[in-house]
Amino acid sequence: MEIISGFGNGLLVALQPENLLYCFVGVFLGTFIGVLPGIGSMAAISMILPLTFYLEPTSALVMIAGVYYGAEYGGSIASILMNIPGTPSSSITCIDGYPMARDGRAGIALFASAIASFGGGIVGMIVMAVLAPGLAELALNFGPTEYFAVILLGLVAASAVSNGSPLKGITMVVAGLMLGTVGVDITTGAERFTMGIPEMRDGVHLVIVAMGLFGVGELIVSIRANASGAFQNEIDYKKFYPSRAEWKAMFGPIMRGSGIGSFFGALPGTGQTVASAVAYAVEKKVSPNRAGFGKGAIEGVAVPEAANNSATQTAFIPTLTLGVPGSASMALVIGALMMYGIVPGPRLLVDHADLFWGLVASFLIGNILLLILNIPLIGLWVRLLKIPYKYMYPTIIVLICVGVYSLNNNVFDVWLTLVFGWAGYLMRLFRFEPAPFLIGFVLGPMMEEQLRRAMLLSRGDPTVFLTRPISGTLIAITALLLVYALYSGMKARRARQRAHAVTETSDLQQGKS
Repeated sequence: MEIISGFGNGLLVALQPENLLYCFVGVFLGTFIGVLPGIGSMAAISMILPLTFYLEPTSALVMIAGVYYGAEYGGSIASILMNIPGTPSSSITCIDGYPMARDGRAGIALFASAIASFGGGIVGMIVMAVLAPGLAELALNFGPTEYFAVILLGLVAASAVSNGSPLKGITMVVAGLMLGTVGVDITTGAERFTMGIPEMRDGVHLVIVAMGLFGVGELIVSIRANASGAFQNEIDYKKFYPSRAEWKAMFGPIMRGSGIGSFFGALPGTGQTVASAVAYAVEKKVSPNRAGFGKGAIEGVAVPEAANNSATQTAFIPTLTLGVPGSASMALVIGALMMYGIVPGPRLLVDHADLFWGLVASFLIGNILLLILNIPLIGLWVRLLKIPYKYMYPTIIVLICVGVYSLNNNVFDVWLTLVFGWAGYLMRLFRFEPAPFLIGFVLGPMMEEQLRRAMLLSRGDPTVFLTRPISGTLIAITALLLVYALYSGMKARRARQRAHAVTETSDLQQGKS
């Protein structure tokens, strides 16, 4: 009953004209940026973040959320039409979406993607509305030791489950934690790692780091990968509506994908890409049309899109109720809330109930807007993809620089953003994931604050983290996850070394013969 009452109040908040407007702007801009190959939801949120500083907290969060799931939907358009994922999670959609486009069924694939995204978004919204209040009530019993343990678990999960080497992920988290200490210590007033630069006294702004790593960095990667690309084909707009058999084939995958996505979205460190990949793998095993996967099966488009969008919604559960982001995008959401003086955690549902339920209700409105917007506007997105990248990307760089400059009217911030942009590009070049870096940067100050509070309350006794039941259990889980991640990383490294040795041996034998 409380859930229904809260959701009803949230609808009243979300349907206020200003929140409705910003929800529309968010999903439109999110889709617009998500359509551009290689940009992604992180860059979309980073570019829109400076605009939200002038809004009320609820309107700002509704707009950021709209950009987030709008970009995830927009990413599927480039995946289907060009075989270039607009976002990492939409790479799974390429497998069957692009073959459908080549067979002249691009319209049906885009329609299926829109319907599956809508279904997944609605299921994710329901899961969030049901689970979040209970989890927040449980977390109300948390003290500083429990919060420290939860943040530590989130950091290790984000690094251990990241793509690539777990050791590289942990390195990125530690580097982010170190960057979070730059500036004046709020407890002692001492300057830390400012290198004598006055502009560094207040620390490095979240927008600068995010826009550099994920805006400028992604653009440099995209420019190198797609220097001359543009969508050149035409779409038959008469073939948009799926047949009755295709509707029937989509229903099961949408439900299964939504369930899998909702589960993985709520787990810190996994996110939409893992959810989409697992959902596709499961569907390929259980589908009666498993032989058609990879050749243009409509189920292969529906299931990853449903999983992707449901995971996008449920990612807000640990972010808002525990203050632990499941992804780099959620770290930006936490940063945005903290700029308004709102601390994410179990008290959020008590102290800012209108904000929480307004956000949940906005998911329903935003997903309906996406469905209404994107089916008629497919032609617009296709025309956007026809703009040569040599004109598109410089425009985005200019917008990023303008957004960063508007923070403090300081050119130093622009240069710092470009430095982080090149750092982000070098990270990708050497296969270091920037997402754990950002999560470490956002959670570092919170982790330090909880550690200091816990040590003060325990009079300097570090065993308090192990003797309290909840924090002790969480730290044990963290240790097991860390050991497993390092073990799996070493095992994968040995497998690569054996494969390399076998290749060298076969080459040597061929040379002798």
